[in-house]
Amino acid sequence: MPVRISNGVKTWQRYDRASVLKQWAGWLATTVVVLFCWQLIAGATRWEFVADAPQQLAQFLSRAFPPRWSYMNQLWRPLWDTVNIATLGTIIGVAVAFPTAFLAARNTTPHPIIRPLALLIIVVSRSVNSLIWALLLVALLGPGILAGVIAIGLRSIGFVGKLFYEAIEETSIEPVEAIRATGASGMQVLSYAILPQVLPSFAGVTVFRWDINIRESTVIGLVGAGGIGLNLDAAINALQWSRAGMIFISIFVIVLLSEWISARVRKAII
Repeated sequence: MPVRISNGVKTWQRYDRASVLKQWAGWLATTVVVLFCWQLIAGATRWEFVADAPQQLAQFLSRAFPPRWSYMNQLWRPLWDTVNIATLGTIIGVAVAFPTAFLAARNTTPHPIIRPLALLIIVVSRSVNSLIWALLLVALLGPGILAGVIAIGLRSIGFVGKLFYEAIEETSIEPVEAIRATGASGMQVLSYAILPQVLPSFAGVTVFRWDINIRESTVIGLVGAGGIGLNLDAAINALQWSRAGMIFISIFVIVLLSEWISARVRKAII
């Protein structure tokens, strides 16, 4: 604890002078960066459009509501496709992320050279948004559900793999040493010492990612990757705002339902 002496009186301080100067320098640098970024944003913003935003929002709501309830009969199949895209994409992502996580974790990787390769797979997956994956896959495979499923799966690998390998690295060493002391092989140590510790975390992360994928699968249809997003894009392009309002309500309901299911499952698992 640093001490400052003034007129023969000792005063205890939490930080010394050098630490205080570093903190002030950090705050000053942060303020300069924020002001600079704000200047760039302000210069590229059409403020007359911002001022008109409340009126535009009111006009949109007046056109979209009340929604066309009869249009719901045509939305059951796209909603089902959206759930299938999220579910199958999650399964693909978890299937790839599960072994990749063990290759990426420091305490389970079979060789130091393999770990950077596994981490590269996770980083590449996390660096590209699912909408970008969908754009690329629609260009390669054509529009449809298949592109959406693969896009969601590719995005899920990085998210799930990162949380998986972090959970593996945080496992307790005592069960590992106890199993290893019995002369167990590496696979037996993995199966009986590490896997039981991380399975609840794995299950929770999987359900959580499925919940996120429900949301993302409603968006990727805007670029032709299937699901309810296709109908939303068509309704907006045709200026059919009452149909768009019905689609927004159905998306809200399905996301709310997936959140409830996810919370219940995670509570039952954890």
